[in-house]
Amino acid sequence: MGKLRLGKWIGGGLGFVMGGPLGAVLGFMIGSVVDNTTVQTTVYKGSPRATARGDFGMSLLVLVAAMMKADNKVVRSELNYVKQFFVSQFGHDTARDAILTLRDILKQDIPVRDVCLQIASNMDYPSRLQLLHLLFGISGADGRVHPLEVEMIERMSSYLGISRSDFVSIKNMFVPETDSSYKILEITPDVSDDEVKKAYREMAKKYHPDKVSHLGEEFRKTAEEKFKKVNEAYARIKNERNIS
Repeated sequence: MGKLRLGKWIGGGLGFVMGGPLGAVLGFMIGSVVDNTTVQTTVYKGSPRATARGDFGMSLLVLVAAMMKADNKVVRSELNYVKQFFVSQFGHDTARDAILTLRDILKQDIPVRDVCLQIASNMDYPSRLQLLHLLFGISGADGRVHPLEVEMIERMSSYLGISRSDFVSIKNMFVPETDSSYKILEITPDVSDDEVKKAYREMAKKYHPDKVSHLGEEFRKTAEEKFKKVNEAYARIKNERNIS
């Protein structure tokens, strides 16, 4: 496919993604020089550390490919929607190169469970939450979140070690259910006003963009959307309850 040019992402270094099942899926990249950038690999042991930009970017593309293949077909319109999403989030150059990479990944067999377990073992929790948020955003880029894609994201969320309450919270940011504002804040409608305020403070802290600042400015910007949805959910509840 020619040289990959995901310099902004790869420039952050590739570590755990170049080994294990992720490395097998991304085998076409191994040995390539990306924008004449030296790719630094690291073997991570023990507790997950702050995730490198390249690890996050490549993990995202592999999971996006798995999600797109959930209904056993990938159509051009889906790729176009994904490209539009990447353009809006990361700019034209990165979007172009990401789609080229994604096309190659889509040709691979993706062992979803094994890939997710590798990510879970090496990626910090806030970055995994951001992966989930981006997957829902990409799934809904055409204005509709396909049920099979939601099912796949839910499976991946479980394999990624994301708590059920966090999955439900992020899902309701894109697929509203009954009492979605409360679900986003991970509470129920019967809680007190003080508990609503406490839940908001905790969620605002959990989803603050600074939690993923180590991923670079592009991914930090996408995290601001999640933070905004938490604020919007809190504003709706405050309005309903007349909380000052």
